[in-house]
Amino acid sequence: MQTRPFTYLFYLQYLGLRYSGWQKQKGVKTIQGTLERGIRYVLGHEDFNILGASRTDSGVSCQKGAFELFLRTPLEQVGFLEKVNENLPADIRLLSCLPVSKTFNVIQDIEWKEYHYHMAFGEKFHPFAAANLAYFPGNPDIKIMQEGASLFLGKHDFRKFCSIDKLTDNYQREIFESAIIPHPRAGTGLVPDNALIFKVRGDGFLRYQVRMMVSALVELGLGNISLSDMNQALHSEECRPLVRHAPANGLILQDLQFKNL
Repeated sequence: MQTRPFTYLFYLQYLGLRYSGWQKQKGVKTIQGTLERGIRYVLGHEDFNILGASRTDSGVSCQKGAFELFLRTPLEQVGFLEKVNENLPADIRLLSCLPVSKTFNVIQDIEWKEYHYHMAFGEKFHPFAAANLAYFPGNPDIKIMQEGASLFLGKHDFRKFCSIDKLTDNYQREIFESAIIPHPRAGTGLVPDNALIFKVRGDGFLRYQVRMMVSALVELGLGNISLSDMNQALHSEECRPLVRHAPANGLILQDLQFKNL
């Protein structure tokens, strides 16, 4: 029997620059810990818990993420969102809230997640743009990077494109969309003309997977690895990573979709 049977799904946004990732950790500032403080203040008690849909890493931002709030008694929804937002720092914002059934699971019921990785090459851009834009020196071949991105489409074993840990022995993931596209704000404000986005949508991602996919595409564009190297890595049973992971500051959890919701 669930001790906190009243469940609510929240959507949110945050800038990850000042936080040590999503998951609450002792002695460091995290998204989960900051949310819990804001919610606790508005509720006036701590008889609740929250569960995030994605445990983003330190420095990773979020355009649209989600978490579940579990309560022992029904939530008075009128004004709750606004009050919590007033008590959160400016770099975290709740977007919406809706009640969900007891059977809903914010982790297991995800249909897909979409990540965007923002990057620019060549001359170093203004530091103010670095919160969500990663810098790489050099002048890559964009066309071959686009070809490389297409190799990720479909179901593959991504053990050479992730951090190997003890959380899983299943490295199969399906990628529905994978593309290198021009940054929509390239040439405006502080975003340089040559800014790009790696856009990837899949049924789930392993730790550091997107950042290693980005790093492989960068190395491909700079001529340090080949399309053949990438293709072989997607069919290899060796666990040694093909590349190091790219910096966190370019990565954004862009969107997610739940099944039957």
